[in-house]
Amino acid sequence: MTQTEGTKPNASTPAERAKKNIFTRSALFVRQVISELRKVIWPTRKELIAYTTVVLVFVLIMAGIIAGLDYIFTKGVLFIFG
Repeated sequence: MTQTEGTKPNASTPAERAKKNIFTRSALFVRQVISELRKVIWPTRKELIAYTTVVLVFVLIMAGIIAGLDYIFTKGVLFIFG
């Protein structure tokens, strides 16, 4: 029997077969996630501490800037509107 236009052949790839069942799709997803996580180059402890320190310092600086601007604008609005 030949395939006619508009018909779909039997699912031949794993992804197409996995579309049949929610549990099969979920298992395929988990396997793919694990496969991708194995490719990740994880930071060393030293790098992780350095990155965390940089982020915390940046967040503290930004919080200080926002708090300072908030204080200045609050004083300005209270001065203008009493």
